[in-house]
Amino acid sequence: MRVDVLSREYPPEIYGGAGVHVAELVRALRARGDVETRVHAFGADREESGTSSYADLAELADANAALRTLGVDLAMADACAGADLVHSHTWYANMAGHLAGLLHGIPHVVSAHSLEPLRPWKAEQLGGGYAVSSWVEKTAYLAAARVIAVSAAMRDDVLRCYPDLDPARVEVVHNGIDTTTWHPVDDPDRVRELGVDPDRPSVVFVGRITRQKGLPLFLRACAALPPEVQIVLCAGAPDTPAIEAEVEGLASELATARTGVVWLREMLPRADVIALLTSATVFACPSVYEPLGIVNLEAMACDTAVVATATGGIPEVVVHGETGLLVPIEQATDGTGTPLDPDRYVADFADALTSLVGDPERAAAMGRAGRERAERDFSWDAIAERTLEVYAGVVA
Repeated sequence: MRVDVLSREYPPEIYGGAGVHVAELVRALRARGDVETRVHAFGADREESGTSSYADLAELADANAALRTLGVDLAMADACAGADLVHSHTWYANMAGHLAGLLHGIPHVVSAHSLEPLRPWKAEQLGGGYAVSSWVEKTAYLAAARVIAVSAAMRDDVLRCYPDLDPARVEVVHNGIDTTTWHPVDDPDRVRELGVDPDRPSVVFVGRITRQKGLPLFLRACAALPPEVQIVLCAGAPDTPAIEAEVEGLASELATARTGVVWLREMLPRADVIALLTSATVFACPSVYEPLGIVNLEAMACDTAVVATATGGIPEVVVHGETGLLVPIEQATDGTGTPLDPDRYVADFADALTSLVGDPERAAAMGRAGRERAERDFSWDAIAERTLEVYAGVVA
């Protein structure tokens, strides 16, 4: 069987959890040797056998970003001739998968990493392109042979956003983590080079600057932390100038009031992220929307306790009181995920962080439990096997 995987993100161009998922799934499928796995990805040429790259069409260079995406999708769909199945990831590649399925008469499987109806803030980023991306996603989902949700909570969201979708066609296959790559590495010298004191407690955030990740809420919570606690932000790729300016202002206020505020804006090499996570007392995930949250698994694999919002698929990863703490949240139902009482949420998040940075032994025990859970329940070999079961269910 030949499976063509379609994605905007693929190494070395990865900026989010969906890209990590695609890279690790492809690696695990190729390692099996019983399925030919080809990759079609946006971006510059890649020197990898079985992988094709697609640049934006020159004719659409000045067009809305959504239209540039569709231009790439057309080329990708054409290149899938000969595949037995296409598997697309995120709306960026969904139309390529949908058209490839129609054009070549093969099943199209969609992986649901996020949902456009639950990310209305993207209208700030895409303008009218958000209506286009929403149409693309809906069209692809309703026509797909199968939709794979990365968590049970995500499956619920898919069926709520697209009630015309047959529930029997929506299956759950969790995200995973490569615990041979993501593991504790004690490198205090490198941590110091990055501007962080490994001998002081620290709370680390890793993520893009987007409404989804809740960074402004987190920064407000950090103002209430004990003064000896360092705040480490591995945060970049802002969605819009507006949210970048908001985060800039909050971070500046925080740095004025306390020492140990470190903002690393560039995308760090994996080794640096691992060193920071290993050194951290706590990893923070203040997301208001998170279908699963691979970043939590990465922290857990590095022996780090997690404080995260009890939303989306996060409670399927972080076990409250065992591998970290979950912060309750009451959210608006308009798709934004906005806390109904942001002051209470911020205070609760600050309390959870404070309880663990003030009890490093408890935090360390939670970190060890998180590592065990990541190894036991989220291996990519098991996830590849489950994904192949989904493929087998739709290939004649």
